[in-house]
Amino acid sequence: MLRRLFALLGVLFLCAGPAAAQVAPSSTEVQAYEGLHKAAWRGDIASLNSLLKAGADIKARDAQGRTPLHVATYARHSDVIRALAKAGADLNAMENDRYDAVTIASVANDPATLATLLWLGASASQVTSRYDGTALIAAAHLGHDEVVRQLITAGAPLDHVNNLHWTAVIESIVLGDGGARHQRTLALLVNAGANLQLTDREGNTPLQLATRRDYGAMVAMLKTAGAR
Repeated sequence: MLRRLFALLGVLFLCAGPAAAQVAPSSTEVQAYEGLHKAAWRGDIASLNSLLKAGADIKARDAQGRTPLHVATYARHSDVIRALAKAGADLNAMENDRYDAVTIASVANDPATLATLLWLGASASQVTSRYDGTALIAAAHLGHDEVVRQLITAGAPLDHVNNLHWTAVIESIVLGDGGARHQRTLALLVNAGANLQLTDREGNTPLQLATRRDYGAMVAMLKTAGAR
């Protein structure tokens, strides 16, 4: 009984993990921002362009390792992102917790900003976060189905296994609620050809995991797709 309780507590902790690990600029940090970081957060494109023209350091980082591009992504300023990219910003840079702009936009369920980043050439394939995951795994965990659709189209690795030994398919089940958003997420992964036989660390397949949670729609979907 205790063993089952500890296992449940562990899963509950992990449910909050990937999303909670991402740290947006605090109000204190924002108030202290200067230069490009300040302009990026405010969406002040005129000041941003003026600073860039004057030679401001596009690689500057705040205390959390966020570049102006990370800040603009958190603030959902696509015009600022485009200006920074044009000036040579690294679209794939990671901050201190190993989040890139693509993963930040994916966790935030921000398809518009994500579309801008991907169109500019940001990678959907990077290994990110303390979980050695990907933007796709994070989005699948949260049931952000439109984001999942974009990432799949952009070539995100379907079968990457993070250090919890979970894939995007597995996370859509074990960290989802079995509802419509996670069902759509799983359907996108299945239709894209994700491997449905990869198991978790204990050897459980996605079908077994969905069956144990009584996620009937997911079970039916997986069986139709040939999962075992």
